[in-house]
Amino acid sequence: MALRLHTSTLSPPTAVRGARTFFASPARGKQRLVILGSGWGGYEVLRAIDKKRWNVIVVSPNNYFNFTPLLASCSVGTLEFRAAIEPVRRYTPKVRAYTAWCDSIDFKHRKLLCTPATAPVKFPASGSSSSSSSPSKPDASEPASPVAGTSDKFELTYDKLVIAVGAYSQTFNVPGVKEYAHFLKDVSDARRIRTRILECFEQATQPTITDADRRKLLNFCIVGGGPTGVEFAAELHDLLHTDMARAYPNLTAMARINLYDVSPTILGGFDEGLQEYATTKFKREGIRLLTQHHVERVEEGRMFVTEEGEVNFGLLVWSTGLSPNPLIQSITEAKKDERTKRSLVTNNNMNVIMKDTNAPDPDVFAIGDSATIEDEPLPATAQVANQQAKYLTKKLNKIIRSGDDAAHTAPFEFRNAGSLAYVGDWEAIFDRTKAHGPKGKETGRLAWLLWRSAYFTKTLSVRNKILVPVYWFLNWIFGRDISRF
Repeated sequence: MALRLHTSTLSPPTAVRGARTFFASPARGKQRLVILGSGWGGYEVLRAIDKKRWNVIVVSPNNYFNFTPLLASCSVGTLEFRAAIEPVRRYTPKVRAYTAWCDSIDFKHRKLLCTPATAPVKFPASGSSSSSSSPSKPDASEPASPVAGTSDKFELTYDKLVIAVGAYSQTFNVPGVKEYAHFLKDVSDARRIRTRILECFEQATQPTITDADRRKLLNFCIVGGGPTGVEFAAELHDLLHTDMARAYPNLTAMARINLYDVSPTILGGFDEGLQEYATTKFKREGIRLLTQHHVERVEEGRMFVTEEGEVNFGLLVWSTGLSPNPLIQSITEAKKDERTKRSLVTNNNMNVIMKDTNAPDPDVFAIGDSATIEDEPLPATAQVANQQAKYLTKKLNKIIRSGDDAAHTAPFEFRNAGSLAYVGDWEAIFDRTKAHGPKGKETGRLAWLLWRSAYFTKTLSVRNKILVPVYWFLNWIFGRDISRF
């Protein structure tokens, strides 16, 4: 039941004006817009949607948005974690937010089945409280209703639905990856990686272990040669050769960074010249590039590679693409992309195409990694999801203002802004060879300035536009904080 602040004890009449409820009761007659997910697609819709006209509900297992390009920096202490996230509840009470997973969608009855992503509430049984308490009356303004016969699920209905649940990390069913590898898709992943790096060095300082074990502990492996893997390798290299070299001078010489990929080159989506630039730089800096290598299985502290045999590691970061979200896998009524198997097929207005009619559902939209436009596949990147969200927000706002679903029929058009990747030592690569508008590419310090300015301008809140450059400056002056706690 929704909780409210009680104002009956306030004597001055004006005191009630500033009273705030945890949830604002939606005005009658408002259409209900449910947003699934708070990533690059879902959070942008949440930010820009007309909350005065729509009754907006967001369902996401996280109550924050991850600014994913900064996670590699957070994982080594270049930035602090809160500089890479934006809170969903910034928009409450205008918006209702549920920290939950959507398990299934009933398109026919416009109903969602959800499971809370929070720990279950369990209090010890108390005779006095149970005997005196009475069942609570349902709140008329509460849109969610518990599922009969279960205490851990609830249902929601919708008038319009935006599916922006994203995708999970791809493991290719390699045994042991989920148990012993680290991913880098969430700020919690960055925190675990940072803790593990510091733990490896602290373990290696113990006088009870041998140099051979120290080398195993300080062998850092990254599987996946895309932008995430490359940027993490670059950030880790910077950390090892600056702050760690000062704090652990006898250990950094033992540390190794290994980047594995099944492809013949790293950064497959970039221009060939930029791939060669990154490859040459990594080899010069001592980062081992092991392309065309295949991981067979992973165990605690070691993995087995077809071309190398057993490889011991202190930290393994896995970044090899995307796999379907369980919600997308559970949907059988809509068409799915045969190529990726992880996304719903939409038309160029972002409406999901249903399987039985082969026609778009006017009330259901899909964007980001969980969507593929029919006959127009786009890369699974943040800028695609963000542009689709901006397009959809404009469309939904026009629909609610005009009362006509046909008020906005212009198709979505992706405008490629180019690709950036940090390669270490204040150097980056910038690829605009496939971009919309002027073509070109840049490397080195100038590309690094473009990389930092692009991510600074893309940060969403004023708070983070201040925090990010402040942390960059503090890191430059004082170095990273390498405390383990």
